[in-house]
Amino acid sequence: MGTKAEVQGVVVSDKMDRSVVVAVERRVRHALYGKIQRRTTKFMAHDGEHDARVGDVVAIVETRPISRRKRWAVTRIVERARTV
Repeated sequence: MGTKAEVQGVVVSDKMDRSVVVAVERRVRHALYGKIQRRTTKFMAHDGEHDARVGDVVAIVETRPISRRKRWAVTRIVERARTV
């Protein structure tokens, strides 16, 4: 079995029970014009300990299907969001 993909993203929603929505940003080059563009993909991720909050940068890893839309799990919090 191969290694599981791990990506980093920003938590955009933590309103669910044991789940967060993580926005992962990637940079792609336009096929015709060559301009670098930012593309954002949102993933539902399992957060069993309720640690992640909105604005936190987290690392998520692929996992078995937990629900209909959840196939990722939060492994660690890379950077906490600033609180005012």
